[in-house]
Amino acid sequence: MASMAPELEPPPLGATDLEAAYRTHYGSLVRLASLLVDDVGTCEEIVQEAFVQVWRRGPALRTDDGLPAYLRSAVLNGARSHLRRRQVARRHLAAVAQPESRTEDRTTGDEHRVLAALRSLPRRQREVLALRYYLDLSEADIARTLRMSAGSVKTHAHRGLRALSERLEDLR
Repeated sequence: MASMAPELEPPPLGATDLEAAYRTHYGSLVRLASLLVDDVGTCEEIVQEAFVQVWRRGPALRTDDGLPAYLRSAVLNGARSHLRRRQVARRHLAAVAQPESRTEDRTTGDEHRVLAALRSLPRRQREVLALRYYLDLSEADIARTLRMSAGSVKTHAHRGLRALSERLEDLR
């Protein structure tokens, strides 16, 4: 006989919930991606792909409790993939002696130097600092997003800040 107890699983994330999440998180996710990738159009594509991944998972994503962390992780993974593809393309272009195409950078002066210094950091330091100081996430949220311990978050933040301080010494 089947049990008559009510099902305790939460209902699947519906289309209206996903639309609300899109309205709530889209802008901050594009800004997060823009700290890692210098082309706004590409950043928007990365974020849209993160939402498509959530939609494809359908009922597998049962609650929206972890949705913001999942989306941030998907955006970071998308940015990493884009940067890897771009590096491969640039190496290939250099090998065939064609000039590199550059994306127009809308930042100037000190902002450009700070972003360039941030982008020059090792991947984990860059991601931790972007999540902490740009999205103002707690260590626990960063740890959940990057799937690492809170202690690792502290270590990467400390090392990243020290490296930025050294690279930007003359801006003080």
